[in-house]
Amino acid sequence: MSLNKVILIGNVGRDPEVRYFDSGAAVANFPLATSERGYTLANGTVVPERTEWHNVVVRRDLVSFVEKWVKKGSGLYVEGKIRTRSYDDQSGVKRYVTEIHADRVEFYSTGSGNRDNTAGTGMAGGQSQPAGGYQQPATGFQQPASGQPDTSLDSNSADDLPF
Repeated sequence: MSLNKVILIGNVGRDPEVRYFDSGAAVANFPLATSERGYTLANGTVVPERTEWHNVVVRRDLVSFVEKWVKKGSGLYVEGKIRTRSYDDQSGVKRYVTEIHADRVEFYSTGSGNRDNTAGTGMAGGQSQPAGGYQQPATGFQQPASGQPDTSLDSNSADDLPF
């Protein structure tokens, strides 16, 4: 068994380039930068920040999302597959290109005030819609606004559960 899955969180390096074909298909390309923070070792050696650039390719329903919402500097979460292709350049030399073929693209924001909070997500299913910004998923128990515990469930209701 094998798995080809890539997950990246980074910033877009330039506005996406979108191309349309006679068949009606479209493809978008953009560079995505991911960075590893620099640090200092115990012996005082400084390891600088390292930035890696990834070529992201988007097809099908994601293209309209990327074209409308993604701009240079946008913070993105990208899921996809890594693919390498080759071609012969003008002088006949074989060249290789490694690309990330995205299956899912979402905005990623680490704080408030980020300009990326103006749009939602783009997924392969064609769901792309504006959203009001990043919202933390609700987890755990939330007490009613009155400050009093919720007593709508009586002590016998647990007996009605199917397990």
